[in-house]
Amino acid sequence: MIDGGGPRLGPARRQEAIAEQILARGDITAGELAELFQVSLMTIHRDLNELERQGLVRKLRGGVTAQPSSVFESNVSFRERSMRAEKEAIAARAAELVEPGMAVMLDDSTTSLALARRLEALAPLTVVTNFLTTIELVAGMPGIRLIALGGDYDVLHNSFLGVSCTDAIAALQADLCFVSTSAVTGGYAYHQEQHIVPVKRAMLASATRSVLLADHTKLTRTALYRVARLQAFDRVIVDAGAAPEALQELDQLTRSLDVAALLPPEAP
Repeated sequence: MIDGGGPRLGPARRQEAIAEQILARGDITAGELAELFQVSLMTIHRDLNELERQGLVRKLRGGVTAQPSSVFESNVSFRERSMRAEKEAIAARAAELVEPGMAVMLDDSTTSLALARRLEALAPLTVVTNFLTTIELVAGMPGIRLIALGGDYDVLHNSFLGVSCTDAIAALQADLCFVSTSAVTGGYAYHQEQHIVPVKRAMLASATRSVLLADHTKLTRTALYRVARLQAFDRVIVDAGAAPEALQELDQLTRSLDVAALLPPEAP
């Protein structure tokens, strides 16, 4: 039992604990959750309905998941926990493209967030982003001028989207734009959700150079909406975990391909 035999959790605290379980495991059945929290299946389904309404999880028949699908993106908290080493390797390679004095545009991906953590060392910079997590991170960095893109707040992505956001992007011209997408296949970058696509396209159109950041799991996924041709990006950066045949195909379909080696683990 999740609370070790103590008093049962109230609804809000139980839902928070359920979300933590789902994010840690990726997916779980309703029956397993009912046993863990010592409540009825009906109660668990009410909790899951609320978590789904908040965009934290996605209900399946008999269970729930934080994993992405071809038409649903995963919650930002789950994405931050996944493929960390690969994202750090890609971010390290991407940071080599950034020079002091540049205006850098970052999308609402957790891969671009890994890059954002490295930008203080490259200041002075102007950073443009719609990702609230990056906004909060960069706002405290000395030497960084922050332009926060507003719009309609989306809780699932913790970012600002919509017409107000794309209009704000169109008024700017960045030196470098870094974006990530949900899937890369057949010469195109894809995303599962339609309302995300216009923002990424606007960023690509408002930058002198653009870079696609994609860990190797993106090369085996499918998604519904085309964002752009791979040829639209000046550079594509993937990690060394990609299969040789996938790298060979990408090399033929991209203008410039970088393969980032995984970084050695930090000393304790």
